[in-house]
Amino acid sequence: MSECTTCGKPLTIEIDPEEEQDDYDQAVTSSEHEIPDSVELNCGCHFHWECLLDAYEITQCPNCSKNILSHKSSGEEQILCNVNNEGGFQEGFDILPVFKEESYLKAFPEERKARALLGFCAEGDVGAILDLVKNGDDEDSSKDGNGEGATKSIDLLRYQDPLSSLDSCLHVAIRNGQEDVAWLLLLLASSLEPHRFPSDVTQAVEILGAVRESQTGKIDIRSLENEEHLTAEGLARRLGGRWEGWIEGQILTPVFDGIIPIVF
Repeated sequence: MSECTTCGKPLTIEIDPEEEQDDYDQAVTSSEHEIPDSVELNCGCHFHWECLLDAYEITQCPNCSKNILSHKSSGEEQILCNVNNEGGFQEGFDILPVFKEESYLKAFPEERKARALLGFCAEGDVGAILDLVKNGDDEDSSKDGNGEGATKSIDLLRYQDPLSSLDSCLHVAIRNGQEDVAWLLLLLASSLEPHRFPSDVTQAVEILGAVRESQTGKIDIRSLENEEHLTAEGLARRLGGRWEGWIEGQILTPVFDGIIPIVF
C-alpha cells in the first residue's frame, strides 16, 4: 500500500532543502526532497506518523477497528508495528508508549515542556536542557501578576513523570547514566554547596549562560521520591557502578528542611 488510509496521500513527506544551495542543488527535483513516512500496524493498515497520532484509539486500528494490542512474555501490553521514516526501517516497533504519551499530552498540554525535559535528561542533552529551562523561565516572567493565559504553573526542574513511576529529572539522569546532566540538575535545583561541584562543570554552565538561583524555600531535587519511595540517591545505590563515588561523597544525599540524614 502506497497511500495513508486516513488522508489518502502518498506515504512520504517533503523536507525543506537547505537554505543555501548551489546551482546544482537547486536543480534537484522535488522527489529527491521526500522521505518515507509510513507506519504499518499489525492489521496491515498504513498511516503517516502524524495521521496515526491524530486518529489512534489505543487498542484498535482507527481504520479497520481490528484489535492491535498484544502482550509481551512478561504480560506487559504492547502494540507492534513497522515504521519507515528518515531514521530507516524499524520492524516490530512498540508504539504503545508513544500513544500513551500523546494521550496524556492531549489531556495536559501544559506539561509538554516538562516531558520534553525528561527526554533531554535521558539523552544527556545539556544544551537543550538549559535552553528549555531558560525559555520556560522567560515565559513565566512574561505573564502578568494574575497569571492570565496560564493553565498550570509547573516547576520544570522538579517535575515528576506520572507515566513512569514518578521519576524526577534527576532519577532519569541517573537511570540513564548521564553524569553531566546530574551535575547540572544539582546546580540548578539543589542546595549542594558550590565547592562540591567540579570546576569544569561550573565553567561549562557559565559559558552556556546558566545562573544558579537561590534555593531558599524550594524543594531540593535530591529529596524527591518516586513511586518506589526511592530518592535519586536510593536509585543510584541500586544501580551502583559509576554512581558509587557519588554515594560515598554524599553528593546525592537528600536534604529535608535543611537537614541531611545520617546514613549508616
